[in-house]
Amino acid sequence: MKGATLVALAATIGNFLQGWDNATIAGAMIYINKDMNLPTSVQGLVVAMSLIGATVITTCSGPISDWLGRRPMLILSSVMYFLSGLIMWWSPNVYVLCLARLLDGFGAGLAVTLVPVYISETAPPEIRGQLNTLPQFLGSGGMFLSYCMVFVMSLSDAPSWRGMLGVLSIPSLVYLFFTVFYLPESPRWLVSKGRMDEAKKVLQQLCGREDVTDEMALLVEGLDIGGEKTLEDLLVTLDDHEALETVNEDGQMRLLGTHENQSYIARPVPEQQSSMFLRSRHGSLANQSMILKDPLVDLFGSLHEKMPEAGGNTRSGIFPHFGSMFSTNADAPHGKPAHWEKDVESQFNKDHDDYATDDNAADDDSDNDLRSPLMSRQTTSMDKDMIPHPTGGSTLSMRRHSTLTGETNMGIGGGWHMGYRYDNGEYKRYYLKEDNAESRRGSIISLPGGQDGGSYIHASALVSKSVLGPKSIHGSAMVPQEKTAPTGPLWSALLEPGVKRALVVGVGIQILQQFSGINGVLYYTPQILERAGVDILLSSFGLSSISASFLISGLTTLLMLPSIVVAMRLMDVSGRRALLLWTIPVLILSLIVLVISELVHISKVVNAALSTACVILYFCFFVMGYGPIPNILCSEIFPTRVRGLCIAICAMVFWIGDIIVTYSLPVLLSSIGLVGVFIIYGAVCVISWIFVYMKVPETKGMPLEVITDYFAFGAQAQASAPAKDI
Repeated sequence: MKGATLVALAATIGNFLQGWDNATIAGAMIYINKDMNLPTSVQGLVVAMSLIGATVITTCSGPISDWLGRRPMLILSSVMYFLSGLIMWWSPNVYVLCLARLLDGFGAGLAVTLVPVYISETAPPEIRGQLNTLPQFLGSGGMFLSYCMVFVMSLSDAPSWRGMLGVLSIPSLVYLFFTVFYLPESPRWLVSKGRMDEAKKVLQQLCGREDVTDEMALLVEGLDIGGEKTLEDLLVTLDDHEALETVNEDGQMRLLGTHENQSYIARPVPEQQSSMFLRSRHGSLANQSMILKDPLVDLFGSLHEKMPEAGGNTRSGIFPHFGSMFSTNADAPHGKPAHWEKDVESQFNKDHDDYATDDNAADDDSDNDLRSPLMSRQTTSMDKDMIPHPTGGSTLSMRRHSTLTGETNMGIGGGWHMGYRYDNGEYKRYYLKEDNAESRRGSIISLPGGQDGGSYIHASALVSKSVLGPKSIHGSAMVPQEKTAPTGPLWSALLEPGVKRALVVGVGIQILQQFSGINGVLYYTPQILERAGVDILLSSFGLSSISASFLISGLTTLLMLPSIVVAMRLMDVSGRRALLLWTIPVLILSLIVLVISELVHISKVVNAALSTACVILYFCFFVMGYGPIPNILCSEIFPTRVRGLCIAICAMVFWIGDIIVTYSLPVLLSSIGLVGVFIIYGAVCVISWIFVYMKVPETKGMPLEVITDYFAFGAQAQASAPAKDI
C-alpha cells in the first residue's frame, strides 16, 4: 500500500494549494484595497473570480477527464496554479489581477473535483477512505501555513500583497513536478481505454507486487454499466478432481477463479439452515419499516454486519488460517483440471479489433487487450511458491497460506473476491463476500455429502453478466469480447437506475453540506474570538489588530488538523455513514448553543466562553465528517465510464452552492440577523442528518466496482418489487 499512499500524497498537493490560496486572498485583500482603493463590489469580484473559474471548469472537467485521462487534467491544474501565481505577482492593475484569480479558480476547480476521483481509482479499498481524507488535511494545512506567512509579512512596515499572492507559484512548481514525473495515470481509466499493458504496470507499482491478475479482472468488469443483477447466498468449497462427478447435482455449480487452475464448487444455502445467517439481502429491499428510507441503505449495511456464528464442522481442513475461498496452500488437494489454457490466445485472430477508443491503441503490444491479463500465464517472482502438479507437471498459480483476513490475500480488496460461471452460452460474474469474515471459523458449516467432510463457507454473491465473451470451442477458458466499451458519449448511462440513485445521493449531500453553516461560522469566528478578548490579549504583545486577526485565523485552522487526523483513522473503521451520523448532531448542538448565547445574556465571560467552545466544536466535528465525506462518497458511487461526468455534476452543484451561500450571507445578516442565520443552518443540519440516515449507504472497504453494482442491483430490485413492499 506504500505506492498508493505516496501517489495520494503527491496528488493532494493540489488541495494544499487551494487551501493556501483561500487563506492568502483573505489576508491580501486588506492590502489590495489600501493600494488600489477598490469599491466594495470590485473587492467582492476579485475574491469571486476564483469561485467563478472553479464553477466554469467543473462543468467540463469530468467529461474531458473521461476523454483525456485524470493525470493530464491534474497537470493542467498545476500549470494553472503556477501561471496564476506569476500573474498575481506581477499584476499592474485590478483587471490583470481578476484574470489571474480566474486562472487560479481553474486550477482549484480541477484539483477539488478530480483529486478525490484519482485517489479512489488508485487506492486499495481497505485504506481508500483514509487516503481520501488527505485532501481535507492538506487543504487545512495549506490554510494554516498561509495564515502564518501572511501574519509574518504583516509585521513588516509595508506588506506586499503581490508577494503574498505570488508565493503560490513556488509550491505549485512542486505540484507540477510530481504530476509530470511521478503520478501515474489512473489504472481504471487506462482499462476503460483498452490500454491494458499500461494499466497492469501501474497496478504493479501501486500494489507493490507483480501478480495483479485479480485487480486487472476487476477493472475490466468495472466497465459494465447496468444489466440484470441478482443476489444469492452460497455455500462454497474448494474444487478438486473428486468433486467433478457431483457438479450440477443438488444445485451445485463450478465457479472459475481469475487464476490458472483455480475453481470452486458452490451450492445455494439450504432453506433449513437459512436461519443461521442474517435475514435475506432481498428482505432489506422488500421489507422496509420506514417508507422514506432507501432500501439500499439496509442492503449496504447488511454487508458490514457481523454474522452469528454457525454450528457444524469448524475444522480448517479447507483453508489452513481459515479465510479466503479464493486462496489455497501447500496442503490443499491437488489434481484440479486446468481451467485457464496457456495457449488460448492462439485460438483467436490476432487481427481482432481492439476495443480501445483511441487511435494509438492498434499499435500497442499483444498484452494490450482484454485477453492478456486474464488469459495468459504470468511469470512472476511468485512462481517460487507455486505447487507442482503431482501427475501432469502443471502448477497452481495461487499463493501459499493466503487468507481472507491476513497474510497474502488474492482477492479484489476489502475481503471481496470474484469468480465466474459458464451458463447457457455466457459467463456470469460473481462478486463474493464471506459472511462473518471477522470470525474466521465461524462461517464454516457442514452439509451431508459435502466434500472434505462437508465443510463449506457461507458467502453472499452479487451475480451479473460478465463482460467476457462466449466459451472457447475446446476448453473452459474465458474469452473476452472484442469490444466492451462504447465509443460514443455516455449521457444515456445517466438514465440507468443505479446511476440515477447514486446521483441523488451525490448531489443531495453536496447541496446540504454547503448550506450546513460552515461559511457562516467562518464569517462569525473573528467576532466571537474578539468578544472573548483574544484580540486584546494579543495586542498586549504589541501586535496590530490586523496581525492579531491573521494569527487568530491561523490558530483556528490549526485546531482542525488533529480532528482530521482522527477522521483519517476512523474513515475506514467506523465508516463514512457512521461518522456523518455521529458528527452532524454535534454541529446542530453547537449552532443551538450559539443561538442561545446570542439571545440570553448570562455574563460577558460566560457568553464568550460558550461561543468560543461552540465554534471550536463546530470546526473540529465538521472536518471530521461533513467536510471530507461528501467528496469521498461522490468519488466512490459512480461507474468507471461515467465517473468523471457524474463527478462534474456533483462538483458543479458544490461550487454553485458555495457561491449562493457566500453572497447570500451578508443579505441574510442584514435582514434576519445572526440568530436567524444560525437557525437556518441548524435546520439544514437536521435535514442533513435525516438525509444521511435515509439515503446514504455505507461504502467502507468495498471495491468501487462492487459499490456501483450494488447500487444498480438495489435500484433494479426496488423498481421490480411490489409498491406495497416498498
